[in-house]
Amino acid sequence: MANDASDIPPSLLAAARVGEEAAWRQLVDLLYPLVAGTIRNHLRREADRDDVAQEVFVKIFANLGQYAGHQPFEHWVSRITLNACRDWLRRLAARPLTSYSDLTDDEREILERTLASDAPVADESPAMLHELLDRLIATLGPNEQIVIRLLDLEQRSVQDVCNLTGWGDSKVKVTAMRARRKLAEQMQRFELRSSSSPPP
Repeated sequence: MANDASDIPPSLLAAARVGEEAAWRQLVDLLYPLVAGTIRNHLRREADRDDVAQEVFVKIFANLGQYAGHQPFEHWVSRITLNACRDWLRRLAARPLTSYSDLTDDEREILERTLASDAPVADESPAMLHELLDRLIATLGPNEQIVIRLLDLEQRSVQDVCNLTGWGDSKVKVTAMRARRKLAEQMQRFELRSSSSPPP
């Protein structure tokens, strides 16, 4: 019996292809952790995640007949999920740049302390730093968000990103370079704004 998306038997896929309801339910149970985890990593707003998950499963079942087995099934599912995340990000309203004034007092303090030091501040809250980084990444375009999260937050290799997105090596590298440049520009704007703020 399969335990997750990495060991789904061909017989289960075949049963789902011909519309067996029990096979569909079992496939959803097995794929849900992979799909939900990928969506959680790429969409900030919790309210969006269930809608995107539903879209993903509709696409999986609508296109199951096209899966030819040339790549692992979990890669095929991950690609559909990443594409759904990217499409959702494109449909969202224009993303205004996060400004210094948009940050909470705690986020400003963390940013100022981090910018004032060459090394990460040891006692910072990892959750707060992650939220701040997440807000900065959310200002990027959809492709840039996908690539930077896969490479820098999930620590995947360029080859992994190519496999998951279906993009070529050069597209992944150029997209990552553009995203990192934009993030650096954001940080410079924050640094300038922080240094020009009057002392409390």
